Amino acid sequence: MKPFLIALAFLTTTIFQAQDFAKHVNPFIGTGGHGHTFPGATVPYGMVQLSPDTRIDGSWDGCSGYHYSDNLIYGFSHTHLNGTGVSDYGDIMLMPTMGEPSFDNKVYSSTFLHANEKASAGFYSVKLDKHDIDVRLTTSTRVGFHEYTFNKGGLANIILDLNHRDKLLEGRIRVIDDKTIEVLRRSEAWARDQYVYARIEFNVPLKVNLVKEENKENTKLEGIYKATELALSFSKQVKKGEKILVKVSLSPTSYEGAKLNSSEINHWDFEKVKKEAVTLWNKELSKIEVTSNDKDKLTIFYTALYHTMMQPNIAQDLDGKYRGRDNQIHVAEGFDYYTVFSLWDTFRAAHPLYTLIDKKRTSDYINTFIKQYEQGGRLPVWELASNETDCMIGYHSVSVIADAMVKGITGFDYEKAFEASKASAMRDVLGLDAYKKNGFISIDDEHESVSKTLEYAYDDWCIAQMAQILNKQEEYQYFMKRSQNWKNIFDWETGFMRPKKNGGWDKPFDPREVNNNFTEGNSWQYSFFVPQDIEGMIQAYGGPEKFEAKLDEMFNSESKTTGREQVDVTGLIGQYAHGNEPSHHMAYLYNYVGKSEKTNQKVKYILDNFYTNTPDGLIGNEDCGQMSAWYVLSVMSEYPVCPGSIIHHYENDLYFDKIVVNLESGEKAVITEEQRKINKQKAIQQEKEIESSEEIDWDLGYVVKDIIEVPVIVSESKSFKDKLLISFNSYPNYRDEKIKYRIVDSSQTSVFNEYKEPFYINSSCKIDFHKELILDNSLYKSNTISATFFKKPNNYSINIKSIYNPQYHAGGPEGLLDGILGTENWRKGDWQGYQSQDFEAVVDLKEVKELYSFKANFLQDSRSWILMPTYLEFFISTDNVNFTSVGSLDIAKYSEIDPKDENSFTREFGVLLDKKKTARYVKVIAKNFGKLPEWHQGAGGDAFIFVDEILVK
Repeated sequence: MKPFLIALAFLTTTIFQAQDFAKHVNPFIGTGGHGHTFPGATVPYGMVQLSPDTRIDGSWDGCSGYHYSDNLIYGFSHTHLNGTGVSDYGDIMLMPTMGEPSFDNKVYSSTFLHANEKASAGFYSVKLDKHDIDVRLTTSTRVGFHEYTFNKGGLANIILDLNHRDKLLEGRIRVIDDKTIEVLRRSEAWARDQYVYARIEFNVPLKVNLVKEENKENTKLEGIYKATELALSFSKQVKKGEKILVKVSLSPTSYEGAKLNSSEINHWDFEKVKKEAVTLWNKELSKIEVTSNDKDKLTIFYTALYHTMMQPNIAQDLDGKYRGRDNQIHVAEGFDYYTVFSLWDTFRAAHPLYTLIDKKRTSDYINTFIKQYEQGGRLPVWELASNETDCMIGYHSVSVIADAMVKGITGFDYEKAFEASKASAMRDVLGLDAYKKNGFISIDDEHESVSKTLEYAYDDWCIAQMAQILNKQEEYQYFMKRSQNWKNIFDWETGFMRPKKNGGWDKPFDPREVNNNFTEGNSWQYSFFVPQDIEGMIQAYGGPEKFEAKLDEMFNSESKTTGREQVDVTGLIGQYAHGNEPSHHMAYLYNYVGKSEKTNQKVKYILDNFYTNTPDGLIGNEDCGQMSAWYVLSVMSEYPVCPGSIIHHYENDLYFDKIVVNLESGEKAVITEEQRKINKQKAIQQEKEIESSEEIDWDLGYVVKDIIEVPVIVSESKSFKDKLLISFNSYPNYRDEKIKYRIVDSSQTSVFNEYKEPFYINSSCKIDFHKELILDNSLYKSNTISATFFKKPNNYSINIKSIYNPQYHAGGPEGLLDGILGTENWRKGDWQGYQSQDFEAVVDLKEVKELYSFKANFLQDSRSWILMPTYLEFFISTDNVNFTSVGSLDIAKYSEIDPKDENSFTREFGVLLDKKKTARYVKVIAKNFGKLPEWHQGAGGDAFIFVDEILVK
């Protein structure tokens, strides 16, 4: 195993004197703009995030439940997500009111002023204007602590509304006595089946004075309420200035678990709990000491470090019980079980930061991954509350595992971790089947094909690093070869990662276009994602000078994207988008061509301008600590371009004069400019020693060869009328290489022929092709890939009166007559999409014909705003001027078509004539669904119609 090159210099062990770092934290940073953070009380990695909710609609900027631009609080709930792009949590909401209680959130909500609001690490307070109530909140790991001060006398209420925010699947409330209740809230949102048990304790007796219990289950037991619409109000007459204290303990497993967890706070001293929360934060924040006379810089740094420590969240009771991915209760033995793994974001910097300052939790995270693999069948992708959301792409758990292994972190089973990683890579989902077979993913195989190919290739390299450590030769060779698959989607002519369709490049191509071939980005933002083979990428661009020029072009381009509006793409410097993760490593790539001064310039600009001490102080989503981890590691000159690598480049300048890292071992690591120079020299020498060492881990037997890139087929389209010209391109063009192909149809043999010159095909067929190359007297082949071509069933043409969205063109107008049917996965590009308008088109049959039937195919994916048309009608004409209706369908009345159905599905609608009619022209009109209704998350937006094939018999 190769040694890990570490940048830090270790000094003698010293006892650290406690300092108050928590005072520098400003929880309001990121609560405005698009940061999606929350200001409420929590402790490091805690189960409880007790915070006000000013948003209940699940909107983009309401994902955390709070936005600084709001002035209305609906209540205080106990779970929140930090900086995500999808809404969830908001569990166990309490709201104090005065007077007659109500379960209408428009009535029990209250306005507030930011002038009367405070937030610090582990603490939040606000004055509710409506009834002049002062609210203070703090927490332990599993218990939220409320203090309500009623500044007027009268009837005080505490509203418990289980229908707050996401959908309630099952609500249960049991009143144990006048000071204690138990709650189960089982809900559905991003996490499809989330369990939260709670024990709520009041410091004074309260009476139930109002109940909302609809769709209830008849329990026949006094004091027990079960329903899918459930709320209770608890009341007491209070004097002016009287306080009511509330403790809420959470558990993912049971009422018993919540009761056990309530022992974290066995008293009613609010200030003591607040002080203990600050102590916990100081313990974690003290792991990195920076000194500065600039108070804003200190606040930005320690708030960033704070944000990296808000998740993952502990997800087990005090006795180690947790809810597994199989929805069963298990006990964690020898580790702590966590949840909230935003791995597509956090593998880049947050988890590498944890490997530096929190090795124990890193081990716990990986043990959690392994248990999720054992209990759920696979490693987490984006796990939330024991649910796999399958949000984002890749299998980036393997990056976290590989990074820990190469850094020598122990405490988990390396063999089991490798087994789980390999299992993730060998599945046949999300384009992996095509990726394994062809060496890349095509538009025909899966949406976001470019991004998935690139991220799978990096993950495969991570698995290869594990195999190397474990002396698994065959697996090492296999995954190292797969890690080179990025070359199959790199266009050597244009210098971009490009989507492929039917064996060739998809056209037209605009590197600025945000579309369904990329994940939250465009080709500019993905064309530099080869962290596992940066030297190979530089050579593909033509060498260091051309690579530098390409980076310059990206940073200096117009800061404007084309195509789909993508709210994640923010913080643009040219086409670099710091507000979204795929760009995060790019400024550091200048280091690899000896241009560290450009890295310094870009990094300093980002640090100075995209992180500020204001509510909109984050340029994009916090994304569970990744945005802030970039800041922390960049300040330390420790940003990991390739997690899992033992090589580190220390090129950007320090942002503070001196940084001290207090490690778990008790040692101090001091980072100064002078020490970095020494470390760099040592690291370079160590790297040379590794490269020249005669000691190897095993006898490889042969050198791992780069993959042989697949050739590219060139044709005008996938379908044709009479004949179609076919040719092949190959880049890079190796000496003595040959392209071999075969045409598979009813008349051809399956023998591969050598490609000499372009040729025509005149019937539907499949063409298989690959590249052959002789190296060192050995024959090497690229993957054999296929392209399928269809001869159109007729010579019809079409005149589309509507205007389709350029993102959803299906190859142009002829795509509606090509005989190729789109699938439920509309993101693959076979459908035409029309928004804010009806669909109207006229098909020219070229001559008058007898007509029997008319059909058209439509798609629905309600979550993506695509809904079936409400009405469909067909017309015929002989002169293309005067049209006669021949049949219609009132689709809105179809009982089997539910606009609320969130599944993606297709339907064919048509009209069969009772009597034959003759005509040359057929008109199709489909009425758009219109404005999205209130029940839809995009209420008020305009629906799409998605149409594919029009069939006339």
